Amino acid sequence: MECSHESQFQSRRMEYTQDNSVLTLQQRKFYEENGFLVIKKLVSDADIERFRNEFERICRKEVKPMGLMVMRDVTIAKSEYVPSEKMITKVQDFQEDEELFRYCTLPEILKYVECFTGPNIMAMHTMLINKPPDSGKKTSRHPLHQDLHYFPFRPSNNIVCAWTAMEHIDRNNGCLVVLPGTHKGSLKPHDYPQWQGAVNIMFHGIQDYDENNTRVHLVMEKGDTVFFHPLLIHGSGRNKTQGFRKAISCHFASANCHYIDVKGTSQENIEKEVVRFANELFKVKQDINLKDVWRFRARLVKGERFNL
Repeated sequence: MECSHESQFQSRRMEYTQDNSVLTLQQRKFYEENGFLVIKKLVSDADIERFRNEFERICRKEVKPMGLMVMRDVTIAKSEYVPSEKMITKVQDFQEDEELFRYCTLPEILKYVECFTGPNIMAMHTMLINKPPDSGKKTSRHPLHQDLHYFPFRPSNNIVCAWTAMEHIDRNNGCLVVLPGTHKGSLKPHDYPQWQGAVNIMFHGIQDYDENNTRVHLVMEKGDTVFFHPLLIHGSGRNKTQGFRKAISCHFASANCHYIDVKGTSQENIEKEVVRFANELFKVKQDINLKDVWRFRARLVKGERFNL
């Protein structure tokens, strides 16, 4: 009986995970306290190879999925651009690419996602990141930020990112760095960092954070997957190697989450930028807002679709 009382007590105190039979009590406690959890060797080498091959096909323009955004580093001039893996730093919004989107439907991924979102799951934001060797201008780093800055939906505790290493990742090639426990704070104002040199488009960073916060660098092997909360402050360093550092990720949310209006909030700056970018990219004629962009991206991957 004591054991059952203890588990009920634990459940009542847990805000960031849902009752489930997948996570151990120790894993739940770790995520509750730190805002992230690494699961080793979750995605198979075979699947990662398939994602890598599809990315290379996209780079060569052999496939052009609808809605896909193909991004290159700010230091690569348009005149130098030739279709190849070495020119592309990220593809995002691959919800219409059947092969890459398989990542968002892998049972081994969704099994863990459900521990944070519940059984009705939407894939909201998809990315394959191809962090390039740094050009010397430090543009391959990503400033410390909170992903919720980009999202016009809540509650934040029902959103989680799954981020899978596609090869060995460490501080040399720009691993993720996280500030444990920062998911318990609020959403902070973001803007372009005051760095010397160039910054990549939409790489907003937190303008004000505690420099004394503990930092953890996530050294990961191929197939390792980190799940983290959208308020967790994180970023990545520059890639000091000659290779391209790859990872694939998806932000998932409970289908019971709801959209919010970001006008008058610290997210208004990203709404303006995203809407301007969407208008240029897709030649949208009517007025749109951040919620419209996210409705276009969202896909049901498990259960029933409700609000998103």
